[in-house]
Amino acid sequence: MSLHFPLRADGLLDPQQAAPRFKSVAGAGNAPLPNGTPVLSSDDVFSPLMLMKQSALDNNLRQLASFCRENGVLLAAHGKTSMSPAILRRAITEGEAWGLGAATPSQVRALRQFGIRNVFLANELVDPAGIRWIAQWQQEHPEHDFLCYVDSLQGVTLLEQNLGSSRISVLIEMSISGGRTGCRSSDEAIKIAEAIATSEVLQLVGVAGYEGALGAGRDASGIARVKDYCEMMIATAALLAEKNLFNSDNIILSAGGGAWFDVVTSCFTAATLPLPITPLIRSGAYMAHDNGLYSRIAPFAQPGATHHFDAALEIWGRVLSRPEPGLALVDFGRRDVPFDQDLPNPLWIRNADGSEPRSASHLRISDVNDHHAYLLLPVDEKLHPGDWVGCGISHPCTAFDKWRYLPLVDDDYRITDSLETAF
Repeated sequence: MSLHFPLRADGLLDPQQAAPRFKSVAGAGNAPLPNGTPVLSSDDVFSPLMLMKQSALDNNLRQLASFCRENGVLLAAHGKTSMSPAILRRAITEGEAWGLGAATPSQVRALRQFGIRNVFLANELVDPAGIRWIAQWQQEHPEHDFLCYVDSLQGVTLLEQNLGSSRISVLIEMSISGGRTGCRSSDEAIKIAEAIATSEVLQLVGVAGYEGALGAGRDASGIARVKDYCEMMIATAALLAEKNLFNSDNIILSAGGGAWFDVVTSCFTAATLPLPITPLIRSGAYMAHDNGLYSRIAPFAQPGATHHFDAALEIWGRVLSRPEPGLALVDFGRRDVPFDQDLPNPLWIRNADGSEPRSASHLRISDVNDHHAYLLLPVDEKLHPGDWVGCGISHPCTAFDKWRYLPLVDDDYRITDSLETAF
C-alpha cells in the first residue's frame, strides 16, 4: 500500500493537507465531527479525546444565572477559561451574563470577534498596541461597553498617551502586600483616582480586586481573610466617594472568581456607600466545573448550598499497554489534560468498540508523562489494549487551552455541537 501526500509545485507538502487542526478527528482533521456522531464508537474519532457534556454545561449556566438574579449581582463570566465562542455566547444568551471577562488585550480582541458587546479586561491595560486597538474598537463601536483596571500613575499616563479621543471606564484595583497586581494602600488609590479625575479620556467607575490570590482555604480563617479583603475594597470605595472621585451614578465593586463568589457577593450586597452599588462577579470556571479542585472549593460544593454545578469535561483515551500486573498505560498525558492541581480522576471504562460502560471509580492515575497516563488497577481487572478509559479532570482553566476543538455531547455521547477554542 502506498500513501499519497499532496505536494505543491515547489515540492513541499500542501500546508492545507499537512497541518490538521483537530487532533481528535480522524482523516485530514480539518473539519469538526458531524452532529450525531457517537464519539466512543465512531471510526472518525482519534484517541485521545476531550469532550464536554451538554447537560452539565446547561445546568451550570442556569445555576449561576439563578444565583445572580437572586442576589442582585452582575456576572462578567471570565472568557479565559475556555476561549470558545460557542460556550461563551451561551454564557450570555442562556447564562444571562452582563458580559465577559478577559485577561489580555488579545483576549479582548477575540471576545469582540465572538460578538460580545460588554467586555471587562480584569487586568491592567498598559500595552500601547493593545490600548490603541481597544481605543479604535470603542471609537467604531460606542455602544459596546468596556472596563479595565488601573493600579498606578504610570498606567494612567499610558492610557492617556494611547487612547486618542476614545473614552473608557476604569476601576482601581486593590490588593495586599505580597499579592498580585493592585494598589497596596488607600493613599495610593487616592492619588491614582485624582489623576483619573483630571483626565479627558478616563472615568472612574469602581473598585476591584482578586481574592483568589490570597491563597485562603475554605475554613474559618480563609473565609475571614476573603471578607477582610472585600471590606478593604469597600472602605477604599467609600473614601474615593467621599472625595467625589467617581465619575458615575453608581459604584461597581468587582471580585469573585470561581472559588469565592458567594462570600464576595454577601459582602458587596451588604455594603453601604454614598452612591448605589453594582456588585459584579467574574467566575469563569463554573461553565465547565470539574471532578477535582472546584468540586472541593466551589461555593456550590459546600454543605448547605442551594445550587449545584456538574462536571462537564471528560478526557477519554485508549489503553496502550498492560506491561505488568496492576498497571495500564493510557494514551493521554500532559499535552492533553491539566495536571497543575490534580491528576485525572477515572470515571468510566468501555470496550474498544464503545460498548459495556462500567465504573472506573476503583482505579487511579498515579502520574502522567507527555503522552502517557499511569493507570493503577487490580491485577485481575479485565482491561485490554484498545479499551476506552474516561476520566474527569481537575482545574478547567488549564484544560481547554490544550485543545483547538472539543465535541459537545449529549448523555449518550452523541455530538450536539462543535466547540472550537481561540487561545
